Amino acid sequence: MRISFDLDEVLFVDPNSFEIEDPPGFPLNRIFPERLRKGTIRLIHTLQEEGFEVWVYTSSFRSELYIRSLFRNYGIRFDEIVNSPRHLKEVQKNSATPLPQKVPSHYRISLHIDDEDVIHQYGRALGFKTLKVCEPDDQWVEKVLDRARRIRELEDGRK
Repeated sequence: MRISFDLDEVLFVDPNSFEIEDPPGFPLNRIFPERLRKGTIRLIHTLQEEGFEVWVYTSSFRSELYIRSLFRNYGIRFDEIVNSPRHLKEVQKNSATPLPQKVPSHYRISLHIDDEDVIHQYGRALGFKTLKVCEPDDQWVEKVLDRARRIRELEDGRK
């Protein structure tokens, strides 16, 4: 089963408003100014240990190399990364009708974690599962794990 995460306001957060993981030391803390929400490392490692594919699906124009390099400093390796250029090339293509900025079902992603209400509205309209994570929440890791496990059970029950 595939699970994807948005970056900004989900995994990358403002350290003035959220608890964060310890940033990398100098000079990496200057090269990679983004700060990870506390619990991100444990969450992603747990998901991968339980057999989930973990993806990034972001509307950001950050390069795949930059994203992979940043997370490598925390011992995290993603299975796939979909950034805005990849989404535009593979999902939007040459369609004259604008599509949502994220369509997880295109990549057979079972659960997408995002902070934007519009993505959750598209999920309901287009039939893909989402979980909203945005506010500081000490239980966010458990909520993501619980939702991912429940969806996997449902998918396994259909096979």
